[in-house]
Amino acid sequence: MSHRNARTTFEGRKLIVDRHRAGWPQAHIAAAMGVSRKCVKGWLDRFEAEGQDGLQDRSSRPHSMRLQTGPETEDTVAADREHRQGRDLIAARTGVPARTVSRILARRGLPALSMLDPITGQVIRASKVSAVRYERDEPGDLVHMDVKKLGRIPGGGGWKAHGRANREATKDRTLKIGFDYVHSLVDDHSRLAYTEVLADEKGPTCADFLERALNYFADRGIPSARQLMTDNAWAYT
Repeated sequence: MSHRNARTTFEGRKLIVDRHRAGWPQAHIAAAMGVSRKCVKGWLDRFEAEGQDGLQDRSSRPHSMRLQTGPETEDTVAADREHRQGRDLIAARTGVPARTVSRILARRGLPALSMLDPITGQVIRASKVSAVRYERDEPGDLVHMDVKKLGRIPGGGGWKAHGRANREATKDRTLKIGFDYVHSLVDDHSRLAYTEVLADEKGPTCADFLERALNYFADRGIPSARQLMTDNAWAYT
């Protein structure tokens, strides 16, 4: 797993090793790579101890959490949640800090009270995050197509640049600025995307865009699209 703040990739770490073998001083390697000398030495030491496998990404998660709440306490908190009361009341009854109660409930996968029916306790509201990310098995099994309409910005900028009062005073109401239409096609499996900014979203425009997008996919190893998903926009139906 790659650390989101890592300054080097696997290829970058190999470059550190290669430059060290070529006789570069560690300080020069650090300056060229834009990292600290300690970082360079750390990767060289790991390569010395583990070889090329030592340059691979590792999870930054600790092997164990010494201060994590014990399973007995977590069972008590989870059982107390059956009364459908908030973390503050649970904390008062169990003696566990309210923030810790929240972490325990999250680890146990228990839904928030706002998602439950107050009478039956059943989950009645959907989560904002999909529990299962659907994905077709092969590239080209399904592609998604849609259009995003964006208002054009007049020359010199709009009211956000010049202020609403100045914009209204100088606005030419006979000038129709119009919209740009961002057409996009995305492959469900690979998430490869193709986008064009076009003048409208009429049926022929959408059809021509689809043909160009499929040619783009074919040039990149997706020879055909077996299913197409769109919304119910008039141009598509």
